[in-house]
Amino acid sequence: MSQIARAIFQTAVLTLVLTFGFLTEARADGFIGPLVGFNFGGDAGCTTATNCDDKKRNVGVGLGTFGGFFGFEEEIAYAKDFFGDVPGRSSYVLTVMSNLMIVPHIGPFRPYVLGGVGLIKTHIDSSGTGSAADNNSLGWDVGGGLMIFPLSHVGVRGDIRYFHTIQDTSVLGGSLLPITGQKLDYGRAAVAVVFKF
Repeated sequence: MSQIARAIFQTAVLTLVLTFGFLTEARADGFIGPLVGFNFGGDAGCTTATNCDDKKRNVGVGLGTFGGFFGFEEEIAYAKDFFGDVPGRSSYVLTVMSNLMIVPHIGPFRPYVLGGVGLIKTHIDSSGTGSAADNNSLGWDVGGGLMIFPLSHVGVRGDIRYFHTIQDTSVLGGSLLPITGQKLDYGRAAVAVVFKF
């Protein structure tokens, strides 16, 4: 097991232990929420969340549990063509993040803040040169948003998150990525339907 994989595994286990240690209430709810959003700022093509014509779709799913105040979420998200539409080149960014949540219960509303660590994978393939590059980096994210449950088991949520790699993004055999030798960072705005069980 590589150093990065070992660090991600240890962090995920510690996060789970701490989260379920905090959830001391008699009943905690599980949830799952498919999401759709777009990236902005930092290394994304859109410099701001508003007034951008080149939005790159981000899709994924979050699943986890929350009690009356604390929660845990595991989220997987995928952004195709993260580095832009370039003829003969394709790219994506994949994130797998483990997040602790502070998520108070205020009637049908659940505002929240979260933060965590996980894997941020970048991939770029240049068909014209036959070159491809993958980077698996340890990263972190922070964010917040609001869940609303008009029905007892079905709701919606919207949030904004910021992602940042801890390690530099490096590419062997050339500089296919526009961020070679730097840390990847960007924001993401997303909405989701949330199913609570």
